[in-house]
Amino acid sequence: MEDNILEIKDVSKLYPGVTALNHINLTFRKGEIHALCGENGAGKSTLIKTISGAITPTAGQIIIDGETFSGLTPALAREKGVAVVYQEFTLVPVLTAAENIFMGNFKKKGIMIDRKAMYEEAAKIFERMGINLDPRSKVQDLTTGYQQIVEIAKAISYNARILIMDEPSAPLTTNEVDAMMNIVRTLKKEGVTIIYISHRMEEIFELADRVSVLRDGEYIGTKDIQDTDHDDLIRMMVGRTLSQTYPSRNCRTDEVVLEARHLSGNGVKDISFQLHKGEILGLGGLIGAGRTELCEMIFGYYPIQSGELYLHGKLINPTSPSDAVSKGIALVPEDRKKHGIIGEMTVLDNLTLSTLKKLSKVAIDRKAQREYAQSQVDAMGIKTPSLKQKVRNLSGGNQQKVILGRWLGANPEILIFDEPTRGIDVGAKAEIYKLMTQLVEEGKSIIMISSDMSELLGMSDRLVILAKGRYTGTLDASEFSQETVLKYSSGGVQK
Repeated sequence: MEDNILEIKDVSKLYPGVTALNHINLTFRKGEIHALCGENGAGKSTLIKTISGAITPTAGQIIIDGETFSGLTPALAREKGVAVVYQEFTLVPVLTAAENIFMGNFKKKGIMIDRKAMYEEAAKIFERMGINLDPRSKVQDLTTGYQQIVEIAKAISYNARILIMDEPSAPLTTNEVDAMMNIVRTLKKEGVTIIYISHRMEEIFELADRVSVLRDGEYIGTKDIQDTDHDDLIRMMVGRTLSQTYPSRNCRTDEVVLEARHLSGNGVKDISFQLHKGEILGLGGLIGAGRTELCEMIFGYYPIQSGELYLHGKLINPTSPSDAVSKGIALVPEDRKKHGIIGEMTVLDNLTLSTLKKLSKVAIDRKAQREYAQSQVDAMGIKTPSLKQKVRNLSGGNQQKVILGRWLGANPEILIFDEPTRGIDVGAKAEIYKLMTQLVEEGKSIIMISSDMSELLGMSDRLVILAKGRYTGTLDASEFSQETVLKYSSGGVQK
């Protein structure tokens, strides 16, 4: 078709023992926002790396503006107008915004770098994006949202006509997401084709003109956004209907397991709450409210400066994470790649880190170690080719299960989940929710931090809300609503 700028024709990518893409056929139109959906491991990353020239397909063709290629290089893809904004930033913090935008393509006057020209050109790009940002600002001084804007500006500085955005909203606050989406709409008006990858359904339905779904390396289908809905997309992505996103339960008791009284430290002040046996206690609040900081203090990362923490009515003061673990408290961190998994180690080693003492006498009992690890893989449904697989090669949802499986080996009574489903797909989310429900039904207690409002309201029995490092209120399930949570999160009301 004349309005197609990009066509993926019968593209396959094979690795030893794995078919990452299997005869994919897709078209992308000029000036459309085309969402690309699928569970982790569906083939989305392989496809965008194929389009951007990072990998060469085993078979098939890539057609850009009628020109056919059996494979691209990054330089050739860029020459043909393809640019990618990856989820993880590639900026140099000590350089200015303008210097980052033109990195590798510095404007020069003779043999000297022409910074004035770069600043002027960067200012024009920001103006085109509708953003007021000083090109001389150092990236390290910018918020995450503005760093994302610099990444987008860097991509479009090459006069990109096809812009691939991989989970662009993952690190952003709500206001920053709104600003980013406005930029996407502006680029669309200018005729840029946006390939938009996101696990956040609300963004897809707000932005996209069409949506395509991949599953297990296979092309499932493409639909106009007005011809589909949330449930239909999930069915296409996972191959089944997720009839109940948030499992029902009724296992919260009156027994208080953990109580904080006027806790202060690590950026929070005067926080009080109770955690009951069999309860999922949600921690709500905006980014920077102090939720993670509070839980880091409970887990012993940082000292309690004042106030008291009681476990079953007994005063405790965790002085380190290992001390907290010995008291039956575990933390599943927000950034699983930095603080959760050890990527270069195997699934076997990651799963058994917390149980090595139990599995050792004079030396580690390797047979017992393998048996324990396999039992966790089976019980939690961890998808891995073998226990010898490096954990960095697993999908985000399976990495999260490995972290959880490791902690369960220590048999904690209290688990703290910090953003438990960030960056994982809808099918894996449902499995994590099921595991969390099983844990509280077994008598364990959970503190859950989540910036996903639906998840926060759907999974919590009660909510403790923070704003600017302070406690603003506790809500029972009967009081839950998005409006109420946002009022308390803004600090405008207290309870």
